[in-house]
Amino acid sequence: MTDVTDATFETAVLDRSTEVPVVVDLWAPWCGPCKVLGPILERVVAATDGAVELAKVNVDENPSVAATFQVQSIPAVFALRDRAVVDAFVGAQPEASVAEFVARLAPAETEADRLVAEGVAGDDEALLRKALELQPDHAGAITALAARRIGAGDPDEALALLARIPETPETRRLAAEARLATADVDVADEGVEAVLDRLLERVRDDDAARQEFVDLLETLGPEDPRTARYRKALAARLF
Repeated sequence: MTDVTDATFETAVLDRSTEVPVVVDLWAPWCGPCKVLGPILERVVAATDGAVELAKVNVDENPSVAATFQVQSIPAVFALRDRAVVDAFVGAQPEASVAEFVARLAPAETEADRLVAEGVAGDDEALLRKALELQPDHAGAITALAARRIGAGDPDEALALLARIPETPETRRLAAEARLATADVDVADEGVEAVLDRLLERVRDDDAARQEFVDLLETLGPEDPRTARYRKALAARLF
C-alpha cells in the first residue's frame, strides 16, 4: 500500500500501472464509508502477494488527483492498467464484491511466471531464458535477464532484450545502465558529479555526451537531489 499525493501520482500510479495493476482508493478522514472500505481494500489487495498494488489518496489534501478522476463522491475506487482506467466503483462494498473486483485485475499465474519467480529466487539465468521461450515479451523475465547481462558485461544483449517491451521507469534505468556500459562510462575514479560536470560542457553539440549525461541521471533516480539540479542545468544549456 502506498499513500499517493498530487506530486507522486504520475510515478506511483500512472507509471507503476504499466508494470502491475494499481487500485486507487480516493478517501477522506471525515468519510465514514471510507473508513469501512479502506481496511477491506488493504486486506484484499495484500492477499494478491504483489500481483495488484493499492494506492490511497486523501482527496482533501490532493485535489489534483481528485480532479483527474472527476470525483463527485467518495469512497471512489479506480483500477488502472497501462495508465488507463479499466474498472471502477463508488461507495462502500462488501468484501466479497471487492475481492471479485480485485480478482479481475490479477492475471492467473502462467508457467512463464513460475519460471521467472524461480529464476530470480535461484539466480538461474537458464530458467529466465526458458520463460522467454514460452513468452518472448514477459516483462519480468526480460528485466531480470537484462540486469544479469549488464552485470555479466553484455550490455548489447540487455538492450536487445529491453527493446521487446514497452518503456517503464525500470526499463529506462536498465537501458541507461547498459548504454553507459557500452560507452565505457566509469564514475568510480572521478565520481558521478565530476563526470556530469564534464559532460555538461559538451551536451549542446555532442549527441553522445548528451545521451551519457541523461543516462547518468536516470541511474541516479528521481529521489536523488542531484537529478533535479542537473536536469535544470541541462535545460539551461540546451534552451
